[in-house]
Amino acid sequence: MASEFTPAASLARRSLRTWALAMPLGIGLWATQMAPARALVPYVFVPQSPELAGAGLGIAQAAGRLLRLGQAEDAARLAALTVQLLPQDPRGWLLLAEAQLRSNQLDEAAAALARAKELDPRNPGIWFAQGSLALRNGEPQQAVGLLQQGIKLDGRNPGAYFDLGNAHLLLGDSGAALSAFERASGLRKDFWEAINNQGLVLYEQGRGKEAIDRWRRVLKIRPEAAEPSLALAAGLYASGPQQQAEARQLAAQALDDEPNYVLDSFQKEQLWGDRLRASTRRLLEDPELKSVVDRANANAESSTDPEESTP
Repeated sequence: MASEFTPAASLARRSLRTWALAMPLGIGLWATQMAPARALVPYVFVPQSPELAGAGLGIAQAAGRLLRLGQAEDAARLAALTVQLLPQDPRGWLLLAEAQLRSNQLDEAAAALARAKELDPRNPGIWFAQGSLALRNGEPQQAVGLLQQGIKLDGRNPGAYFDLGNAHLLLGDSGAALSAFERASGLRKDFWEAINNQGLVLYEQGRGKEAIDRWRRVLKIRPEAAEPSLALAAGLYASGPQQQAEARQLAAQALDDEPNYVLDSFQKEQLWGDRLRASTRRLLEDPELKSVVDRANANAESSTDPEESTP
């Protein structure tokens, strides 16, 4: 799940000079005497630093709007113009990195973040973005260190705690993961992804009832969310026959909304543990769900691989 935006080699600051072109006096007199008419020399406006700074800020605002609209590649192109105009402003580099992260330009994002950190090493957003990047690159241990350093600078960023929880989960430290997810939802009450992940951890710890309570909380915030719906369905189905009718209804809706959850590989990508995936397999083997499961297998992105399909 994505985090909030919270997201290089040293560049010499460019200084702009306006060149005045002057004609030597003798040549000028000669040209005046010999030519029947003077050619019009066009005036060319060369913007000065204040104009460039204003343009850079305007472009940055436009890039930010595109990013909020989900147009990450276009935002990255505009942010690249921003850092050309304002090379010493770390905010531009951070904006560029965020846009590159969201458009999967990971190497470029790493370079932009490194440059931003050179300019503003105490900016927690830079540490958080580097932590998110490490997490995406499959380096959870490095992510933990970066995120914790950022949290020392800003301990009230829910997205940072969410990423920290995911990093701990990948490292197998469920206790630390749960604490981080609880901190994230404590800072932002409607942070349903963090509450959902609390359920994932609790279920693997054998605390099924608490996990079910978390997933029900999530669905009060985001009733249409597929992941907590299917997780809740699996938990209810495993808890006894009296809950199975509700479980089948939840599972059918979840798989119609997001058929990829029928795939064990997709569940793993979402950090579902062994216990929850096993419960989900038992749920999806229910004969009353056969048509739902068949449809999900047909629509899932990896359904061409028969090994991935749920029977």
